[in-house]
Amino acid sequence: MRTEQLATGERPRAEAAKRPQISERSLIWMMALLMALNAFGIDSILPALDNLANALGAEGNSRQFIVGAYLICAGIGALVPGSFADRYGRRPVLFVGLGVYIALSIACSLATDFTTLVVLRAIQGFGAAAIIALPPAIIRDRVGGDKMARMMSLIFVIFLIVPAIAPTIGQGILEIAGNWRWIFAAMAAAGVVMAIWVYTSLPETLHEDDRVPIRLPVIVRNMRHSLTLRETIGYTLGSALVFGGLFGFINSSQQLIGEAFNAGDLFPLIFAMCAGAMSIANWSNSRIVERFGARRVSHAALFIFIAVAAAQLWFANQPDESLWTFVPLMAANMALLGFIGANFGSIAMEPFKHIAGAASSAQSFLRLTTGAGLGALIGFMYDGTARPLATALLITAVLSLIFVLFSEKGELFGEPRPEAQ
Repeated sequence: MRTEQLATGERPRAEAAKRPQISERSLIWMMALLMALNAFGIDSILPALDNLANALGAEGNSRQFIVGAYLICAGIGALVPGSFADRYGRRPVLFVGLGVYIALSIACSLATDFTTLVVLRAIQGFGAAAIIALPPAIIRDRVGGDKMARMMSLIFVIFLIVPAIAPTIGQGILEIAGNWRWIFAAMAAAGVVMAIWVYTSLPETLHEDDRVPIRLPVIVRNMRHSLTLRETIGYTLGSALVFGGLFGFINSSQQLIGEAFNAGDLFPLIFAMCAGAMSIANWSNSRIVERFGARRVSHAALFIFIAVAAAQLWFANQPDESLWTFVPLMAANMALLGFIGANFGSIAMEPFKHIAGAASSAQSFLRLTTGAGLGALIGFMYDGTARPLATALLITAVLSLIFVLFSEKGELFGEPRPEAQ
């Protein structure tokens, strides 16, 4: 990976010298760990859902609202930070998001009833949406094309380490401290560490010439453009659908593995295997995407995803489905998402360098609300088997392919594209 210094844009050297500098490697790590705060905020609490539900009187599948409320409101909240970041810069808006994440983590640790906790999680997701929506805009400020896909893949490699280990961390905190509230305290501590790092090391990446006034007609126009351009909307909707299936797995994973397969003790390990497969795939994508192109790689992965999802559905309908057929197939499809997610996202951001904040916000909104809504529905349909999840994975993947065909006007496997400016 290159480690040349990234300054603050095409500014005079004297001005840039006054700003903090950051290497490409450090920028990738920082953006990955910012996004990973959200993964940690979701996945670390999964092993404690039973304890939390018993302590606060939650019944049945309602415990999943702790995850679903955060995801859905993060998607809605993603509409907000991009336009402010296009006007005031990426750094100030990031600090607001980090502040909300920290404060609401502390508030969640003090909740005394289930309804209050769900409301606090919803507010946390809404306010912290900046740490989801802005990293792609910051990367788009620097690069575009297949190079952006490479950098986003490397970001996802690091980002996905956190979902792989977060349940184990949460389980460890639960066993050592004996109380789920300390998991939220750990979230707050992680947020403080990231805020300090961003403050001391991240330059402002928004060029002065790209600052956009805070005027509602301008905001609406930019967001509408980023969501209606034919060549990109299919990729935004496509990634929303396939990740809806992933969110469905996250929502129901603790019950699915613990109840349907009677392997609750293995939950952190199984979750780590699936997330680890996705991380390895993203690393592999970063090595090949500039050579073969984001379109070729992601289109091939989507076709294979459909085939694996069909196999999952077949096994799910067998009366004797076992953990040892479910886990390899689930890990395979999560790995395939590693070749789909970063590439779809980069393709969708290609035309929007000068409104990257608004485009990232609008696309994150559509991706997260659709994905989280589908994930919540899939999770709530859990019936003691893997059938609802497998059915959803196949349907969402086929629909994703249809949307991609729409954006590409029926022609798949396009040529690699150079860095877009």
